[in-house]
Amino acid sequence: MNKKNETVNRGTNDNLGKKSKPVIKSFDELEFKDDFMFGIIMRNPKHCKSFLETILGIKISDIKYPKMQETIDITANAKSVRLDLYVEDGKNTVYNIEMQVSVNKNLPKRSRYYQGMIDLNILEKGEDYKNLKWSYVIFICTFDLFGEGRHIYTFENRCIQNLNLVLGDETTKIILNTKGTMNDVSPEMKRLLDYIDGKTATDMFTKELDTAVRDVRNNEKWRVEYMTLEMRYKELLEQGIDIGRSEGIDIGRSEGIDIGRSEGIDIGRSEGIDIGRSEGIDIGRTEGINIGLEQQKIQTALRMLWAGELSDEKIALYSGLALEKVLELKDNFNE
Repeated sequence: MNKKNETVNRGTNDNLGKKSKPVIKSFDELEFKDDFMFGIIMRNPKHCKSFLETILGIKISDIKYPKMQETIDITANAKSVRLDLYVEDGKNTVYNIEMQVSVNKNLPKRSRYYQGMIDLNILEKGEDYKNLKWSYVIFICTFDLFGEGRHIYTFENRCIQNLNLVLGDETTKIILNTKGTMNDVSPEMKRLLDYIDGKTATDMFTKELDTAVRDVRNNEKWRVEYMTLEMRYKELLEQGIDIGRSEGIDIGRSEGIDIGRSEGIDIGRSEGIDIGRSEGIDIGRTEGINIGLEQQKIQTALRMLWAGELSDEKIALYSGLALEKVLELKDNFNE
């Protein structure tokens, strides 16, 4: 695996403490864990079925064709969610799989929200609760969210006073860690997690996935589609957006500006404020672009939402908007 390049494609920012000059990953460098590649390969029911069987240690008799980037929007006033992978089997069970490569401490509450939205999507108005399906929300992380060295963290609702007493609501949340150190998963699952983490394919299934990755790289249709996305990102860079700059951009440091406050961003109101001045970077003034204005930040975020390859958290980081504002734009964008 070539680790010299970082990417704006959600899927490879594993060097959490190490900053480097960002580049857009080339099509030939895409790995299985990158959103674009993961989405294409999981469209094949054979790969998706084997993937779930390896993770859950069960046999799945049948699986419906995966719905990639499933959007669930219950009401006009509720936040919509876009799921990386949403599938159903032949036994009244639904599975939501999310690939997560950047550290996000909000994953527990995000999984809670996803679970609730999935249930609301399943149950028609007035329908009996007994018709809710067994559901799994699975996050595959390239970092250890809880720091215990486990490869797998499985959560279900139990009685605190008697941990043997299960609530029986038929919901399970699983958070996987590709960098686990314990001997706590099957050899097949350990090999899969190692492969996702960038190691060489060593068994039949991971070799199948690796072959699928190469097949996608050799497919001109997918190459053209990715190159189109690549061009969109380069347009953003040409407009003066230096994403994740290794030196670190100090946005709005002058005059005590509080960027991203929930009460509203007040950027650039003081005279002579240079946003991100470190090392001579004068972002926002070049060619008349004033990224210090909230409207420009909104336009940048909308372009990223249109491209559809970045997580909400990264869009907030790269555009300078508060996450709540990005989610609000996303809700309007999906309508």
